[in-house]
Amino acid sequence: MIDLKKILSQIPDPEIPVINIVELGIVREAKMVAESEAEIIITPTYSACPAMYNIEEDIIKLFKEMGITAKVITVISPPWTTDWITDEAREKLRVYGITPPEKGADKDHLNKPKPCPRCGSENTKQISRFGSTLCKASYQCNDCLEPFDYFKCH
Repeated sequence: MIDLKKILSQIPDPEIPVINIVELGIVREAKMVAESEAEIIITPTYSACPAMYNIEEDIIKLFKEMGITAKVITVISPPWTTDWITDEAREKLRVYGITPPEKGADKDHLNKPKPCPRCGSENTKQISRFGSTLCKASYQCNDCLEPFDYFKCH
């Protein structure tokens, strides 16, 4: 039996290379539909996520190297949520310098301080609602003065 999610976990997120697409929670389902054909269902973190094309290509290429044809299907309902990010990936994000959202965060998360991933201080301020990618916002720590990204909750 082929462990498709284990294979897919070899593919890093193109925008955040310290986590893979399975940890990020965008792989919804992966199954063999024939002896040498897989069907992979993915959901973008944002509907306009520019990385989805690269992710689809990476999936097809990886499976082709294994002699398997991969059909990638993108679904947008239900929409992806940051709750699908694994706990391990949240820690990897923090170590990388990106503050991950808390699990189960709701609209109230906008008013909560975002801890600095470097020094842990909650004395931080938002610089911009838009960060280095669509799924992140830019913050700065008022204590250590380091800028950092916050992975937007939704």
